[in-house]
Amino acid sequence: MKNVNELKGNWNETKGKLKEKFAILTDNNLLLINGKQDEILGRIQLKLGKTKEEVQKLISEL
Repeated sequence: MKNVNELKGNWNETKGKLKEKFAILTDNNLLLINGKQDEILGRIQLKLGKTKEEVQKLISEL
């Protein structure tokens, strides 16, 4: 998975790709708050019904 700095630096692009691929995700689901990267992964995980590892793989493949 992308490291935290890469994730934060490219978040707008990553967020757009996630919303494009998974229309069920909303801006609120993808709100990135400093220091809360694990929380956002958990929200995505719950919304998509995937494991943490699956979500990390999805993001790294974007």
